[in-house]
Amino acid sequence: MIKTVIFDMDGVIVDTEPVHRYAYYKQFTELNIEVPEEMYTSFTGLSTRNTFQTLKGNFPSVEHEVEDLIQWKRNIFNDAFDTKEDLYLLDGVEDLIKDLYANGIQLILASSASKVTIERVFTRFNLHQYFSHIVSGEDFPQSKPNPAIFIHAASLSIAPKEECIIIEDSTNGIKAAKGAGIFCVGYRSEHSNLQDYSEADIVINHFSELNAEKISQLKS
Repeated sequence: MIKTVIFDMDGVIVDTEPVHRYAYYKQFTELNIEVPEEMYTSFTGLSTRNTFQTLKGNFPSVEHEVEDLIQWKRNIFNDAFDTKEDLYLLDGVEDLIKDLYANGIQLILASSASKVTIERVFTRFNLHQYFSHIVSGEDFPQSKPNPAIFIHAASLSIAPKEECIIIEDSTNGIKAAKGAGIFCVGYRSEHSNLQDYSEADIVINHFSELNAEKISQLKS
């Protein structure tokens, strides 16, 4: 029986991708680099640090330190996030979170996002009350598809990892989940772009397909 659900955040709980995209491409313009769509898509699920480490490897003209690039992008993102009114939780996810919580299933967040961004989202949408733990990718040297973040999240579970599931929307996140040896629900939303769900144990297109009863019976 599943006792813990580990959620990704971006693309699963809230779609901050348009804000991230705006911030990244504004910064790319200011750095005078052109990042192809295929390369940008490959960054999905990576931490900001790993994204800029990869970019510096591909664009030698970017001489700024990674930490400076991170703060630069974060400032653009935060300004955009705070002024963006049309930012909502993804359809159906709040009902699922409340249903799982009401039925005693533990909720853990494991997101590649920074602690600052997670805090902004959780405060804006009043989510702290439902999650027992929050794990940020900024605490790990390597991003998804490295499984470290999910291995750590599962260690915080009230149950062994065989009684945990992960909900992910990205290729890198799904690979990380499977690398951690944990049952993975792939969430293919209208916001997903060029992601590979072939390694997910099951795939859903809307959160109405899940509830506490169905999740508790999933087998890893």
